[in-house]
Amino acid sequence: MKNDFPATPLAWVNGSDAPEKHSLDIGFMALSDCASVVVAATQGFAQPYGLTLNLKRQSSWAGLRDKLASGELDAAHSLYGLIYAVHLGIGGTSATEMAVLMGLNQNAQGINLSSALQRQGVTSPEALERFVHQSSTKLTFAQTFPTGNHAMWLYYWLASQGIHPLHDVNSVVVPPAQMTVHLKAGRIDGFCAGEPWSADAVEQGNGFTLATSQSIWPDHPEKVLGCTRAFVEQYPNSARSLVMAILAASRFIEHSPDNRHSTAQLLSGKAYLDAPLSSIEPRLLGDYHDGLGNHWHDPRALCLHDQGRANLPYLSDGMWFMTQFRRWGLLREDPDYLGVARQVQQLALYRDAATALGVPCDARNMRSSQLIDGILWDGSDPSAYARGFRLHALADSPAALAQH
Repeated sequence: MKNDFPATPLAWVNGSDAPEKHSLDIGFMALSDCASVVVAATQGFAQPYGLTLNLKRQSSWAGLRDKLASGELDAAHSLYGLIYAVHLGIGGTSATEMAVLMGLNQNAQGINLSSALQRQGVTSPEALERFVHQSSTKLTFAQTFPTGNHAMWLYYWLASQGIHPLHDVNSVVVPPAQMTVHLKAGRIDGFCAGEPWSADAVEQGNGFTLATSQSIWPDHPEKVLGCTRAFVEQYPNSARSLVMAILAASRFIEHSPDNRHSTAQLLSGKAYLDAPLSSIEPRLLGDYHDGLGNHWHDPRALCLHDQGRANLPYLSDGMWFMTQFRRWGLLREDPDYLGVARQVQQLALYRDAATALGVPCDARNMRSSQLIDGILWDGSDPSAYARGFRLHALADSPAALAQH
């Protein structure tokens, strides 16, 4: 793998803007969307910015959360929802001020159902809705972290089909790499997780993909580069240099099909995803088959850069996760949605790094999106948005799941 982009001469590498801390421990989970972090650390993208990145693979989001909050990890490939939950004190640990340095990707998560449901003809959203409301036993769905992205995608999608995710089905937490094993063993009936584990379940004949996250919210925010606010305040130059290294790597991956191919091969290694290339590469390239005989090229597959559009940490993206925490009873009261997002999203730092690299930056702090149920999200009235859904858990007691 070769970096085709010339290193920009950076005065701060040896000057007053030099990284305060040169060697950083970076956490990641075995998921395809850790790609830019792995490429930055292993393919020479960090050194021009005065950094050495030491990758630390984690086995669960809860473990990653604990090490990030304690400072054992300097930064991490992280769930948007995890960062905000820890910041708000609902993430299973004491409240710790957190920071989102940049978005790492958009799209490319999947909702899969079991082969047993497939044999019973439950192969469409409508069939699932009928089955859930007619069956005498509750189905069990897994997601990867109680306040994480996959819980929110699963809940949002189920609710859009008329299924209450907290009342009509059971929800359990399973680390992403263990989803296929649990599905095959019959311990769960379906799951929402990141790639390659959705594709891997299909490849192994252990189920089928019923929905993709990009069908729920096209170009939705997904993983972020997260850290504590203390890290940004203590090491601002290191934080900016880290963003530059990973931003340069994300640009490199999307520069050519060859770069995507080589990235898939790199990720398949034992140190990273430890998964078959056949489960990683197709969906990384946008080529989907769902296990039901349908094949398509998805124009909104895993997006790591898109001229910077996948990387800008919009305030509205962070705010959306808080609206869903409120919707599902994880927050008992409305937070200061905009105020919290302004604390967490490191927009100025990101824009400094992107500008130095020549990566285009949207001048707006908010963006507008229409989700699967036709509802528009633009960050303008988050409190009303959180209260505006037909299915919700606003009146429920605080969800015990948030304490896992």
